[in-house]
Amino acid sequence: MTRVVITGMGVVAPNGNGLRAFVENTLAGKIGIKKISKFDAEPTGIAVAGEVDDFDPRAVVGKKAARRMDLYSQYAVQTAVEALEMAGINEENTKPTDLGVIYGSGIGGLTTIQEQIIKMHDKGPKRVSPMFVPMAIANMAAGNIAIRANAQNICTSIVTACATGTNSIGEAYRQIKEGRAQAMIAGGAEASVNEIGISGFAALNALSTTTDPLKASKPFDRDRNGFVLGEGGGALVLESLEHAQARGANIIGEVVGYGATGDAYHITAPDPEGKGAARAMQQAIDEAGIKPAEVAYINAHGTATHANDSGEALAINKVFGKDSDVLVSSTKGMTGHLLGAAGAIEAVITVAALQQGKLPMNGGCENQDEECQINLVDKENQVAPDAQYALSNSFGFGGHNAVLAFRKWG
Repeated sequence: MTRVVITGMGVVAPNGNGLRAFVENTLAGKIGIKKISKFDAEPTGIAVAGEVDDFDPRAVVGKKAARRMDLYSQYAVQTAVEALEMAGINEENTKPTDLGVIYGSGIGGLTTIQEQIIKMHDKGPKRVSPMFVPMAIANMAAGNIAIRANAQNICTSIVTACATGTNSIGEAYRQIKEGRAQAMIAGGAEASVNEIGISGFAALNALSTTTDPLKASKPFDRDRNGFVLGEGGGALVLESLEHAQARGANIIGEVVGYGATGDAYHITAPDPEGKGAARAMQQAIDEAGIKPAEVAYINAHGTATHANDSGEALAINKVFGKDSDVLVSSTKGMTGHLLGAAGAIEAVITVAALQQGKLPMNGGCENQDEECQINLVDKENQVAPDAQYALSNSFGFGGHNAVLAFRKWG
């Protein structure tokens, strides 16, 4: 089977706009969660979010193009452009028919939906924008990326809630591994820090009500009280090893396994025994052709909700054993939870961590929950030059479980 390597990455995140800033800040433990400034959030009872506060769509997306895109699509295009530029992919070295896109969103154009429904209510249906549908629908991130990159192979979107980004990368990996494409742009974007997004998750009692941005997202902490909503996007350029080597690309990592399962348990709650999550991790490990003991690091889904963290810890124990040396961290303590984009930015930091030999710490955890018997990354153990393999976990509403296995290159 074809080997699949990573040659480019791009990020827009609450703690760093652009790949370099995001990686440096995340490995340094910088928290990007802040007081909500996009709207008056006081009536929602939620005070903080992972807002992207330094994004200018004119810089990369372009002023004219941005007017025809919801914010989530703008994030998507910027991440894809950065990843493509890093990879050096162009029409001179890659046929358009060999380049595809699998890029998703958990919700899609939620800001556009909110704004246009209000306009319809206040001013009537004739005032709804003719761009409402193409800006709101969840496949348009992929569509806009394909147009920008002239990518003429498969162009599709995956919507699996918070597993979207990871499923997108995994399915793109499959396309190349099975010989259907030579290169793929894969990832996810989300822009749901708005009134309806915050209000909706608050109504589920899923969000942290903590007012201190530095103490709101607490993965695996005994005092965790919900997740912090974030926004942004992440993209990876994947290529067949043969294609990348033929054009002299700089390879930064390898995708070696992918697992995807369903809980078939509940619309929002994960299986408390972690069976589906454990099977997805085992699938990724098996496809990689390695043993659990060879995995040095797991970037956990770790949302800082009670059910997720305890269930995920149990799943890790099922696969690796309670006495395992595998190190675990959730970067959501720094970024918040980016929903459909979470798995994409977490794949990026996992690849970068292997590349640099330094793992991201589990931010926000002051007192580890006794129900979460895993080895968390901290300042004392985050330097890991010998780490060769890592997993990145994502689990979504509806019981979607997705896991990627990465190998350090070189």
